[in-house]
Amino acid sequence: MDDADGYFGEAVAATYDDPTTEEFDPPVVASTVDVLADLAGAGRALELGIGTGRVALPLAARGVPVHGIDLSRAMVDRLRAKPGGDAIGLTIGDFATTRVDGTFSVAYLVFNTIMNLTSQEAQVACFRNAAVHLAPGGCFVIEVLVPELRRLPAGQNVVPFHVSPTEWSYDVYDVATQATSSNYVRIVDGRGEYRSIPFRYVWPAELDLMAQLAGLRLRDRWDGWNRAPFTSESRQHVSVWEKPAD
Repeated sequence: MDDADGYFGEAVAATYDDPTTEEFDPPVVASTVDVLADLAGAGRALELGIGTGRVALPLAARGVPVHGIDLSRAMVDRLRAKPGGDAIGLTIGDFATTRVDGTFSVAYLVFNTIMNLTSQEAQVACFRNAAVHLAPGGCFVIEVLVPELRRLPAGQNVVPFHVSPTEWSYDVYDVATQATSSNYVRIVDGRGEYRSIPFRYVWPAELDLMAQLAGLRLRDRWDGWNRAPFTSESRQHVSVWEKPAD
């Protein structure tokens, strides 16, 4: 990847805010902000991979001071252009290692963003980076899917998730390395466009071990932002790890 903005450069940023998708649905955003505002209390919030501000802006509107880290200037430029964007502190950098001043009551990674770190080493570093920024008693929150390997028939490593006459989207899995990619093919004005974004899927138990390595302990795990119980049938989870107060 040659783009300084990584895989979320101008072409992605220009169409990222899609109000028709579930993550932009107002009740979904409101549930997310409710949990994060509750965890932040009277303190500050740190968003890792802040993007265009889908969560940060409504959280700041609730009175929570928010600082964000993101590698993509193209995404952050769109955040800055939105109402309230000037109230968000922003740092350009790799959220797995970039440090900012001060401490926070909550740090968070939403919408599968932990998987944008494509090695176990980077994911462990992210936990340690979050822990360094947390005040004692503070929490690190991750929203991420449960790896969908049960959708893979024996001998198959590709799972399509969108098919239309002009668009095809599919995930490719390597179960030996936990590497995966989301791939997108579009026909626009008779011409084909292809885009691929790599990820590393990660299991809940693996995340718990990463948290332990960073000195954090599991406090809660839910099926989603509505705090429904996490079960063996859950396809995603919101997990909260706490930094000990003593």
